[in-house]
Amino acid sequence: MKKLIIASTSTVHGSEYLEYMLPTLTTFFKEASTVLFIPYARASGKTYDEYTAVARKAFATIHKKVVGIHEFDNPKKAIQQAEAIFTGGGNTFELVNQLYKNEVLPDLTRAVENGTPYLGTSAGSNICGVTMMNTNDMPIVYPPSFTTLGFIPFNINAHYLDHNPDSTHMGETRETRIKEYHVFNETPVLGLREGSWLEVNGDLIVLRGNYTARLFKQGKEPVELESGTEVIV
Repeated sequence: MKKLIIASTSTVHGSEYLEYMLPTLTTFFKEASTVLFIPYARASGKTYDEYTAVARKAFATIHKKVVGIHEFDNPKKAIQQAEAIFTGGGNTFELVNQLYKNEVLPDLTRAVENGTPYLGTSAGSNICGVTMMNTNDMPIVYPPSFTTLGFIPFNINAHYLDHNPDSTHMGETRETRIKEYHVFNETPVLGLREGSWLEVNGDLIVLRGNYTARLFKQGKEPVELESGTEVIV
């Protein structure tokens, strides 16, 4: 049975990396002593070693060991043998590019479908949807496909921001961008605000955290979902 935490962000304002989620992660990863970290998204342009060190420091506070997938000669085997998996944020285009390049998408799919606990933050959450097409990231590389893992039957827009009527910014809002997406695509999109996450157990998807989420469907008005409610599309 699938067991996932799909979080909008790794860090909320005023806290350390993953700090706001550590109580949840303590329970979520209770059966695992080691977490396999996938640093392919290279947050802020970090090297894989630098990024893995950030994750390692956070998980050490809940007594979990972290190893980076890049430390293995065979990344496919690393996923197949992992007790638990964490994919960090950064650039979704590069993350997906590397997942295809290393031919690990099928292995990642099988591992999670077979019950390996999976945590994703930001880009690592974007890939849990049907496609990565609702990322906010710049297309710095060109992955072979936008198709991703499809663990949930909709797409994620992480770090979702509401329109600020006092802002002088004249560019498109997130809601506008998602409406543009729905001119050509039917897949629903969940705007996931920072500090919120999805808890997935099998086919049950529940919104957690302190905030509502905004669900967009083609041809319909967006709907606000309260924390603690099941996400049904």
